[in-house]
Amino acid sequence: MIIRKLNDCRQFISGDKAVLRELLHADKGSFKFRYSLAHARVNPGGVTLPHKLKTTEVYYILEGRGVMHIGAESRKVGAHYAIYVPPKKLQYIENKGNTDLVFLCIVDPAWNAEDEKILKK
Repeated sequence: MIIRKLNDCRQFISGDKAVLRELLHADKGSFKFRYSLAHARVNPGGVTLPHKLKTTEVYYILEGRGVMHIGAESRKVGAHYAIYVPPKKLQYIENKGNTDLVFLCIVDPAWNAEDEKILKK
């Protein structure tokens, strides 16, 4: 059985400037899956840096509200929204609320620094 408690996972600032805690990663344990799962937070008024992944990503919004940008499209999002980000698409998310925007990120195959390109805004 594999169980991870959020507060037991190290918090860090990701390349796109979200506050992350990596819960599960296929390359960091004896897991029999290929994805990674992270908990992310963007402070009120904050925005992640535009970036592209070579891999597929899914965001699942837990709390807050914002605007998700994928390629040329932008949509309002909030709690209980699932967002699919195709590989190699420019993406970033803005927190448009007065509270933290909190979401899960699932990357498949698992996130790898070499698969991500950060673009400066």
